[in-house]
Amino acid sequence: MDRESALKVFESLGSSLRLDIFCLLVHAGERGQVAGEIAEALEIPATNLSFHLKAMLAASLVTVRQEGRFLRYRANVPHMLRVLAFVMENCAGTARSEGECPLRSKRAATAAAREAAPNG
Repeated sequence: MDRESALKVFESLGSSLRLDIFCLLVHAGERGQVAGEIAEALEIPATNLSFHLKAMLAASLVTVRQEGRFLRYRANVPHMLRVLAFVMENCAGTARSEGECPLRSKRAATAAAREAAPNG
């Protein structure tokens, strides 16, 4: 897991509708739901749903499988667990007693090294 992948997930879930879709699919479990069921449950137009599902696929929040003429969507729970583990590993724990996020520290150190490097 890297920072960019985690950011895609959080940016995608910044939409309340996408969070609702993800929660709905988590509750559906392995069975998942076809797009029409999701649209009906959330009372949204299929075109609107398609836009949001595309963004969620790009963030790996959902998986999709063709079943005949239908697309069945499932929450990608293992990916979400990896994102949460990444956050906990990099931004929590006893080593963080000074309140500093190591991801931000790594970025600051990289920027400082670039500034100190001779122009070449």
